[in-house]
Amino acid sequence: MKIAVAGVLTLVLPGAALILMVLAAVSSLPGVASAGGGADAISAVGPAASLASVPVAMLRLYSAAAATCPGLSWTVLAAIGEVESDHGRSSLPGVRSGANAAGAEGPMQFEPATFAEYDEPTPPGGAVPPSPYDPADAVFAAARMLCADGAGDPTRLGSAIFAYNHSGAYVARVLALAQGFGLSWESVAAPDRGSAALRFALAQVGIPYRWGAEAPGVAFDCSGLTQAAWRQAGVDLPRVAEDQMIAGPPVPSGQTLAPGDLVFFGAPGGIADHVGLVVDPRGVMVDAPHPGAAVRVEWFPTVPGAPWGEEVYLGATAPGG
Repeated sequence: MKIAVAGVLTLVLPGAALILMVLAAVSSLPGVASAGGGADAISAVGPAASLASVPVAMLRLYSAAAATCPGLSWTVLAAIGEVESDHGRSSLPGVRSGANAAGAEGPMQFEPATFAEYDEPTPPGGAVPPSPYDPADAVFAAARMLCADGAGDPTRLGSAIFAYNHSGAYVARVLALAQGFGLSWESVAAPDRGSAALRFALAQVGIPYRWGAEAPGVAFDCSGLTQAAWRQAGVDLPRVAEDQMIAGPPVPSGQTLAPGDLVFFGAPGGIADHVGLVVDPRGVMVDAPHPGAAVRVEWFPTVPGAPWGEEVYLGATAPGG
C-alpha cells in the first residue's frame, strides 16, 4: 500500500552527479533487485529521459517546487511526475478525477490523507481549496513531503523516495529517470561558447549566494556567476547586471534563446538588477538568486515585460555573438 502516492524546471539542479551519489544506496532498499540488477541497470535507463518530454508548464512547477527544498533536484519531482501520470497527461483512472485502485488521486497520485498533510500553503496558481488534481498543488505537496522525509540531503534521497512509495523498484526507476533528466540538460555538449558558459554555471548549483562574491565552489552573486561562467567560455563581461545587459548583443524579442544566453530582470522601465543564464529556451535558467539561497535552476517568463516575482523580464543578450 502506498503511503503517499501511487505514482515539470532549477530546481535546485544538483545534476546527474548527485543522482549517481545515491544509486549505490538504492541497492539496499527492498525490491531494488526487481528493477533489473543494481546501479548498472539503473544507469542504463537514465539517459532515456528527455527534457523535451516534459511539458513546459510542468517543468516550471517542478523547478519552482524544488526551490522550496534546498538540495532537492527538480529532476526528482519530474521523474515522479513521469512515473505516476506522464506529467498529468495520462488518461488512467485517478489522474484527472476519481481515484485509482489504490485510492490515489491527481498527477502526483496522492492518497487523500497524505495530500491533506502537505497541501498548504497554497502555491502560486494553486486551487482554493487545494486539490490533488491541481498540478501546482500536487507538485508542491510532493516537494513538501519529500523534503520532510529528508530528500534535500543526498544521503537520504533514496529513503525519502521510498517513503513516497514503498517500493525499491520504484525508487530505482525514479532515480534512473532523474539521472536521465539531469543528463539531458548537462549534455549541452556543443562546442559553442554559450554551452561552455552554461556547463560552468550548472556545476555551481548549490553554491551559496553572497553579494559581491565570485568564487567558484564557494559563493556567487548573480552577476558574479554570469561573469565567471562566460569568462570560462573566453568572453569578458562587465561586473554588474545592468552593464552586462548594455554590453549585449541583445537577442531580438521573439528569437529563440540559446543555452548560456543571459536573461535580465528589474523594475518595469528600470535598470537590470538580476541576471541568469538560459538552460532551456522555454523558460528555465540557472542563477544565483538572493541572500539565503543558493545557485539554482528556476523558471522565468520568456516574454519581455512579463512579471517575474516583483520584477519583470527585461530581455536577453547573447555574449557569444
